[in-house]
Amino acid sequence: MTKHTPWDKEAAARVQSAAAKNPDSASARDGLDREAQSRADQNEHEDQDDED
Repeated sequence: MTKHTPWDKEAAARVQSAAAKNPDSASARDGLDREAQSRADQNEHEDQDDED
């Protein structure tokens, strides 16, 4: 069983940086960099709603 860790801004930034350095990588071609940023934004928004 794998551990699930929600995306955060730092993780998304690491993926985006790696994709920018190697645009031919599988992560870059699959759009993981954009997906990671989107998920991080969603998680940040949900965390803010939980605090209210």
